[in-house]
Amino acid sequence: MLHQTVIKIREQANKLVPIPLPKLIEGEGAITQTAQALTELGGIKPLIVTDAMLVKLGIAKHLTDVLDAANINYALFDQVTPDPTLQLIANGLQEYKQQGCDSVIALGGGSPMDCAKAIAAAAVKNVDARKLVGMLRVRKALPPFIAIPTTAGTGSEATVVAVVTDPDKKQKFTIVDPSLVPAVAILDPLLMLGLPVKITAETGIDALTHAVESYIGCHASEQTKAYGYDAVKRIFANLPIAYADGSNIEARRQMSIASFNAGVAFTRASIGYVHAIAHQMGGYYHIPHGLANAVILPHVLEFSFENALCRYAELAIAAGLATSDDSQVAAAHKFVAGVKVLNKTLNIQADFPELKQQDIAALAKRAVREAYCEYPVPKLMNTAQCESLLKKLLPVS
Repeated sequence: MLHQTVIKIREQANKLVPIPLPKLIEGEGAITQTAQALTELGGIKPLIVTDAMLVKLGIAKHLTDVLDAANINYALFDQVTPDPTLQLIANGLQEYKQQGCDSVIALGGGSPMDCAKAIAAAAVKNVDARKLVGMLRVRKALPPFIAIPTTAGTGSEATVVAVVTDPDKKQKFTIVDPSLVPAVAILDPLLMLGLPVKITAETGIDALTHAVESYIGCHASEQTKAYGYDAVKRIFANLPIAYADGSNIEARRQMSIASFNAGVAFTRASIGYVHAIAHQMGGYYHIPHGLANAVILPHVLEFSFENALCRYAELAIAAGLATSDDSQVAAAHKFVAGVKVLNKTLNIQADFPELKQQDIAALAKRAVREAYCEYPVPKLMNTAQCESLLKKLLPVS
């Protein structure tokens, strides 16, 4: 009862807190518009937040070449690692200040995006990022901020969230504030052409998870459902193509739009138990977030089936798995089955080799606690049910 009451209060509060949409620049070669976008925002010297691999692969050079051609000075912070830690963010903030930066450009997947958001927020508040963990603790406009994703999955270029990790506590935390939405999102499918098939698969299902959890949750609105529906439609049509042929530019473009739309949906309608459990897997074992979501998603869909079957049925039609001639129950079953088939098509593993039996009780407790009174799930899960779900993910000996 408390959960339902709090969720309803949050739903009303959400309507009172406007969430901006980034200016969207998308299409082949869209990255060439970065300098103009930065100038329009008033940025003079950006801190580019990325990772060493993107520098090594030459992807960061696409951005720096554009800035060099426009005679824009910049500083490069390429130390980002998966699951950015509070210390990493502190290092980035120090670089931002020492280099005299006045703006931020995030280039990469979810980790550079999260790190860049936290750095920008810490810079504008002039505090350690640890003090910004939680809801609405930034409440100031960020410096000019441009997000350029190189994967089609996190949707961070459209969200109010930055996820940070405390390795000492083996825990992930979130900074949530409307000010974290980037001013500009640049989606360039050319940056995604070299993405390894495994990353294509895992980030693609990450986007699907965002779309699905936002769609079936109690905070879904007509607007968020429209974005989520569109994302599901694009993902089922294009993810298998992008996985099979990474050089297919149109499939990459469609996936980048799907990821963005899913980000718009879940940043307004929230997430659910897939994320609550996946966050623990990342915090405990450093399992990549997209992979964790992909493995967990079918199990949570089955858990919530009776409470969300009407929404599943709608998504089955979006995914091209069912038609209006199907009964609601039949269509809902087809959606869950379709997600499982998609995982198999993408060679997503079915369990977590890292998962240990002795950790399950703690993992379940943390996951259930994270979601309670926070996530507008269609069906509440207790600790015993979460433990039962996690046991299904133990490696087969």
